[in-house]
Amino acid sequence: MTLDELRFDIAKEQKSGIPFIAASIVLWGMITIVTLLNIPVKQQNILVFCCSCPLMPLAMIIGKIVKVDLFSKNNPLSKAGLLFTMNQMLYILIVMWVFNAVPEKMVMVFAMVFGAHLLPYSWLYISNAYKIFSIIIPIISLISGVLFNATVVASIMCICELCFLIMLIIEVRKYN
Repeated sequence: MTLDELRFDIAKEQKSGIPFIAASIVLWGMITIVTLLNIPVKQQNILVFCCSCPLMPLAMIIGKIVKVDLFSKNNPLSKAGLLFTMNQMLYILIVMWVFNAVPEKMVMVFAMVFGAHLLPYSWLYISNAYKIFSIIIPIISLISGVLFNATVVASIMCICELCFLIMLIIEVRKYN
């Protein structure tokens, strides 16, 4: 198989990561709820970090529902997908710094990092949806985070992720 054939194959087999994007809608919904709690911002931020923990289990459940084997080893590019995911761990260090330095802006920075880490998947899945949302999410997060509070940022993320999911579903339907 050529590289482009492998990319098309993994996009089709993994349904362009739809289980992860669907799970992220739930996570951002949870983060929205956390930002509404009447507790100090640093406690909210700790809970925001905790909200990201169920991503993998939720994606696995959604993967089973939509019949995606998230751990398929049929395509050598699946290792690249894992590497792109691990890259997010490096970005989280920035969010951890903001947690202490500017706690009221942590959700904004978390959203920006969340969006920006999607860019490599635009190449892997040959996806305009990933390309568009990896650019739009950080910009919208920055603007909304400067103008509004964390609840608005998290709510906007829910909407962005839902639009992203819809666009991905449309892209994936083209593969079949």
